[in-house]
Amino acid sequence: MFIDYITLMLINLAAGLFLLAAYVYQGLDDPIQKRWVPGFGVVGAIALVTGLHMTFTWAVPGSYNIAFGETSVMFGILFTATAWALAVGWELITLAIYGFFAGLATLVIGIRLINLGLTQMPLVSGAGFILTGLGGIFAVPTLHWKSQRSLRIVGAIILVLAALIFAVIGLRAYWSHLEGFSTWKPLPMRLVPPSSPGSP
Repeated sequence: MFIDYITLMLINLAAGLFLLAAYVYQGLDDPIQKRWVPGFGVVGAIALVTGLHMTFTWAVPGSYNIAFGETSVMFGILFTATAWALAVGWELITLAIYGFFAGLATLVIGIRLINLGLTQMPLVSGAGFILTGLGGIFAVPTLHWKSQRSLRIVGAIILVLAALIFAVIGLRAYWSHLEGFSTWKPLPMRLVPPSSPGSP
């Protein structure tokens, strides 16, 4: 059965990147770190659940399951773990190290999307992945030198740009999916024989 929820994943990703940009810009100095927990938790839960489902079932055609599913798992677990760490007062450095490797993979995926001409807008999609990857790669230095305001501002700008890209892609996808799937029927409904004329 064909299930396409990339729209949800894209908007969730955009919201998460924007939230992360806000945290990099002002949250690192916030004396009340727990105020950031609900946002990170919600984004992480949606990304983790949808990413795991896509990774295990290959819900959409081709290698899009790798590009969107596996990166969503990494994104989701990072946000979920960040929410937990902020809630209990743990340090974030080990998550930033994981973010470096997740960012590296995301950067490679972005370059490969452009190289293979995947998605309807390869350059835009690839740029979104590349910018998101750079956000992960620079997580450790941003956290280590968090007193460097200029570094944090640059990081926040990169994350906001990535969020805007995925928001535009996600909203365009919602617009087209509502039309494209308007006549789609789940398998059980397709197996029911059409009623004969005169039947109730």
